[in-house]
Amino acid sequence: AVLHIEGVIEELNDTYDQVWLINAIRSLKESSQNKGILLYIDSPGGGVYESDEVYLELMDYKTSGKPVWAYLGPMAASGGYYIASAADHITANRNTLTGSIGVIAGESVDLSELMEKYGIRITTFTAGANKNMLNINSPVTPEHAQIMQSIADEAYEQFVGIVAESRNKTTEEIKELADGRIYTAQQALKNGLIDSIHTFDQCMYEITAYIEDDTVEFIDYYPQQDPWDFSLIDFLDITKMLTGFSNQNSPLMEQIQKHTLPDISYPAYYY
Repeated sequence: AVLHIEGVIEELNDTYDQVWLINAIRSLKESSQNKGILLYIDSPGGGVYESDEVYLELMDYKTSGKPVWAYLGPMAASGGYYIASAADHITANRNTLTGSIGVIAGESVDLSELMEKYGIRITTFTAGANKNMLNINSPVTPEHAQIMQSIADEAYEQFVGIVAESRNKTTEEIKELADGRIYTAQQALKNGLIDSIHTFDQCMYEITAYIEDDTVEFIDYYPQQDPWDFSLIDFLDITKMLTGFSNQNSPLMEQIQKHTLPDISYPAYYY
């Protein structure tokens, strides 16, 4: 089974479906016809929760004795590489970009001074000293920074541990590589993050030899999306939030859009 993991790893979008993927892995584990899984990964990563769910499901699948291999397409970064770490063998295309072993815990856009300049006040009624942290009307305090950093650090240690176990290295060895940077296929191979560099056809040939069954058939599995599912449309974004006091086409708005993280859940393993 060639399981396609493409696009941002989150609950649901136009190329990725978490529920479908988890159910597919479980069904393949129980299938007597299935001989193994070949992951085709082309993803910049995504949510910590979703990435880890898929990783754990693949590890459970392997208890059946059937192998998991991973083929890295144009990009298999961050959460994409996290999922690949469940594989017994990782192959990359020679033009693959991978790695980006790191975590984004979240982001704060502090517009309090801008709002004050335009006479705009947002009052948030809360109970709990840190309940309003990271809101656009709440400057980041040292305590806020410490809270968010602790979340990033915990997810980072989890990521490093997964990779170290997968690649038979120590956590110290992986941390030398895990500064968030991406690697080319050749760099990843040199650093032991992948096992080989092949075309996809070569990878299929290698896995056929590995399972010693030259009659095996490769079946592609893609998530099925409803073309009329309007839940995929995001009607609220920061551009519309700021329309009242800033021109959407202004240089300020262009910079905010450029530097704002994508609309996915955090913390995230994302490049």
